[in-house]
Amino acid sequence: MNIPSADRSPSVTDPAAAVAGPAPVSDTGAHPGPGPADGSTGGPRGIRALGPVGLVLAGGISVQFGGALAVTLMPRTGALGVVTLRLVVAAIVMLVVCRPKLRGHSRVDWSTVVVFGITMAAMNGLFYQSVARIPLGPAVTLEVLGPLVLSVVASRRALNFVWAGLALGGVFLLGGGGFDSLDPVGVAFALSAGAMWAAYIVFSARTGRRFPQADGLALAMAVAAVLFLPLGLVESGTKLLDPTTIALGSAVAVLSSVLPYTLELLALRRLPASTFAVLMSLEPAVASIAGFLVLSQTLSMTEALAITLVIAASMGAVRTQVGRGRAKGLDSGAAS
Repeated sequence: MNIPSADRSPSVTDPAAAVAGPAPVSDTGAHPGPGPADGSTGGPRGIRALGPVGLVLAGGISVQFGGALAVTLMPRTGALGVVTLRLVVAAIVMLVVCRPKLRGHSRVDWSTVVVFGITMAAMNGLFYQSVARIPLGPAVTLEVLGPLVLSVVASRRALNFVWAGLALGGVFLLGGGGFDSLDPVGVAFALSAGAMWAAYIVFSARTGRRFPQADGLALAMAVAAVLFLPLGLVESGTKLLDPTTIALGSAVAVLSSVLPYTLELLALRRLPASTFAVLMSLEPAVASIAGFLVLSQTLSMTEALAITLVIAASMGAVRTQVGRGRAKGLDSGAAS
């Protein structure tokens, strides 16, 4: 993808514009995303609207089951060791598959991908420090507050505030109405991971606009892996070379990084980040299911009700997005 030297994307100092605005179009008229210049992907309007949503949901399921598997790996390597294995293996896979070009990118392109990589490393490191101290469900519940806040900040429609509020209520209900019994350090790590998650959404979208396919993601993953490798070696040392540990770490990398990050990056090219952020409220529900199946953690009636609220909010966000897409299609047809 050719990007003109002038920065056509929203300024980093304006987060709301950066995540809510459409992908920039180059001066040559080339559309940065995959598909026709009107942003469509072919096929019926309903499929075009629901396609990105399916990508987000698939990514969420993958990352939470990968997170549950990572919890079982921590006694072997420690939290930093798990993150190191996850990022290094994911970076190798992405670089081999994508084979991103290193030439032809502007300084702004490189600065965007480097910041994306730093954000990715921080998000992973903080989250795994959290789940080393508190259960997976509450950790994800706290972490998802970052995207929820982003959805409110980035939203340009009043209805999105309703969905965000409903999802937020479900998130707090899932946490039992409070987190007093949890390790405060673990809570702090989870909230910090949520802030990095919001930043990840912003820079994932910007990177997706500046690099073709998943090239930017592969380069950012390499940056994150290089940053984290020394930390993992200090904490785990030769434990990282154990064949079983490498196999489990590779599975975590594929489930928690390669699949979800690729799916989310592709979805963000066709889905407003405000809707994407509300969809992220499904993560506590998926984490609870993964915890039940992998870690034998059961759900109470209150937690089941919380999951229902969160799913309702996400379905509302999807319907809002679909309705908005149909309205645009009707307006375009009337204009022609």
